[in-house]
Amino acid sequence: MRDTILIADGLAAEKTEIGELLRDDETRILEAEDGEQALALIGERLGSLKAVLLKLILPKVDGLKILETMREKGWDEEVPVLIIDRPGSVAVENKCLDRGATDFIQKPFTEKAVRQRVQLAVRSFFVSEEINAGKKNIIDAMANIAEYRNMDMKEHAKNIEAITKILACELASEFPEYGLTDRRIELISSASVLHDIGKITIPDAMLMKPGKMTKEEYEFMESHTTKGCEILEQMEGVWDKEYADTCYEICRSHHERYDGNGYPDRLTGDDIPLSAQLVSVADVYDALVNDRVYKKAYSKERSYDMIVSGECGMFNPRILDCFIKSREKIEALYPEAQ
Repeated sequence: MRDTILIADGLAAEKTEIGELLRDDETRILEAEDGEQALALIGERLGSLKAVLLKLILPKVDGLKILETMREKGWDEEVPVLIIDRPGSVAVENKCLDRGATDFIQKPFTEKAVRQRVQLAVRSFFVSEEINAGKKNIIDAMANIAEYRNMDMKEHAKNIEAITKILACELASEFPEYGLTDRRIELISSASVLHDIGKITIPDAMLMKPGKMTKEEYEFMESHTTKGCEILEQMEGVWDKEYADTCYEICRSHHERYDGNGYPDRLTGDDIPLSAQLVSVADVYDALVNDRVYKKAYSKERSYDMIVSGECGMFNPRILDCFIKSREKIEALYPEAQ
């Protein structure tokens, strides 16, 4: 239950004042003396926080840095943040909004204004969260449409999401220069489930053909990447631009290879979007360790060797390094495989 409001002001008297205005039988007030303590409390109590009230000028870590850190960790998607301050410049307000602030509470305080601002921010934030959860359900349902046409692949999207997240977390740890924040990792792994949405345009006879495809059939099968993008383009407004762009780049480019021998655009190296590079490794591994209409499953050891040796095409060496280091975590997703 979200019953706690965190106030990070730095001035004991003002914290007490605004805390008393918001305190009631259903609300617990936490107070932070500086930005460092505020971040620690947010991390510890994230699931119970219904709002964070934050002053911009704080000891140790200032308010803007707190907003930036919350965005990097994805915390800004978990709890609304209201800025406490005297009326400031439009530029400062825009900086706060750009970094994830939900609203402002301007001094001097009045009980009615404080309560209304907080209540409105909380209500609108968590209604949006429910809407986003609904969107995720739609996305998962879309991802399952193609899979349910071929029961051999009914767990495919879930596996791709899990492997993509494992690889992205390892990449963020080993190569921080990629700038993979917790929020970005969640976005990429969530969007990965739509990588094969274009397969709903492929005829059943071709999609489930047990034998070798003809050249013409293979070329048509490759079109699932671009056809998937056409489907996504028709869904404007279902999700925000960053999510839409990530879905699009994964859908289009998850069959590209680092040496340019992929499709549909024959991109090379880091011209391939990082999100698609991560999904491509996940997609190949899951295909190898599972039965498909055209082949039997390989063992986990054989599948691992095929990817590392380059038998399945060339991947980003850094992502391949992360795949090697994450082997146990990835293989644990397939307890029934050999």
